[in-house]
Amino acid sequence: MFDSAPDPDLPATAAPRCQPRPLQQSPEFARALMACGQDPLMLDGTLVLHRRLPGGLRLAMVNRADLSRPAPMMAALHAAGLGRTPLILSPEAPSPHLCRLGAVPLVTPAHTALWDLSGDPDLRRAALHQKWRNRLKHGEAQNLRLTRQTMPHDVRHWLFQADARQQSARGYRSWPIGLTLAYARENKGQAKLFQAFEGKQAVAAILILTHGGAATYHIAHTTARGKYLSAHPLLLWEAASWLSSKGICQLDLGLINTEDAAGLARFKLGTGARLHRLGGTWGFWPPLGRLLRPLAVFDRRQMT
Repeated sequence: MFDSAPDPDLPATAAPRCQPRPLQQSPEFARALMACGQDPLMLDGTLVLHRRLPGGLRLAMVNRADLSRPAPMMAALHAAGLGRTPLILSPEAPSPHLCRLGAVPLVTPAHTALWDLSGDPDLRRAALHQKWRNRLKHGEAQNLRLTRQTMPHDVRHWLFQADARQQSARGYRSWPIGLTLAYARENKGQAKLFQAFEGKQAVAAILILTHGGAATYHIAHTTARGKYLSAHPLLLWEAASWLSSKGICQLDLGLINTEDAAGLARFKLGTGARLHRLGGTWGFWPPLGRLLRPLAVFDRRQMT
């Protein structure tokens, strides 16, 4: 259904093996960071960011990682000269066992929506919530033209401008545009821009980043006219169908915030995506070892 411009694509016959891995732990993300002048480390299969703070203090951060067995990563940090460096740990799944190391809970777990794209398309459509399916049917009945292309290297692209206004209005921050463009530049064909047009006017757009056998819903915007035409559900559905045809087995739709963005949360979960609980955020300073363990016990229940 897409009009596609000539650009690198995921191979149609040699789909990547289905091994869902969070974007923040992917080689693709590491390449984008390095292109922006950062120096991430891959330790025991875990992507670790590190930076030097004012005063010379170093800080290491581990985001969306599998920390079910933290000992090997801790040994790798020590071998890399980071054994005495304060750590910010954000596991992919609840990890209450971190308190036994002396890690202290900082932020309770959030949730993300993970959409399984590996099954039969008809079953995936049947799993849509009724209201979502009705909006999709409405969008399919409109005279919309859908396009697919690699994200242009253009900081002035309308999607970036619309997203910047949206971030300002809603009070949140996303990636810098430079990092997004670096991802597209360093990972050929893996930053896909899907757009819906009414005539020559763009009414909706979604930027999806692929990484291995998974993908992440990165930026999206719909105009008032696009909402009236149900362009967003149509575009997301067709994008997901295309990703599935290329062997992508999971689409991470992003964090679910039912307090400040209830409508968006309903939209994401209306796809039939499952709610996945992350592991929260922990602080850990290895030299203190288990001295801080009593502090973690008080908050352990909230982190499970």
